[in-house]
Amino acid sequence: MDWEIIGYAAAALTMFGFLPQLVKMARTKSVDDVSLVMMVQMGLGVFLWLVYGLHLKNSPLIVANVVSLAILILGLFVYFRYTTRRYFR
Repeated sequence: MDWEIIGYAAAALTMFGFLPQLVKMARTKSVDDVSLVMMVQMGLGVFLWLVYGLHLKNSPLIVANVVSLAILILGLFVYFRYTTRRYFR
């Protein structure tokens, strides 16, 4: 078995795992059922994986986590754009 294929498949699934939620948030303009804590926690975890990948100089880890982090950051922008909660008053 070629384990690298498994790694690339896992990377693809995790890279785009949050994308359906992001599309739904943008389409419905509603983020009421989205957890900000989950998004921040996931973002920090992805950032740490990115740092680890940079340390190892592992391109698949770096690419997967850069894409994942970009999608999560975009998700945070959409979250704060459409949130009905007020955090910074």
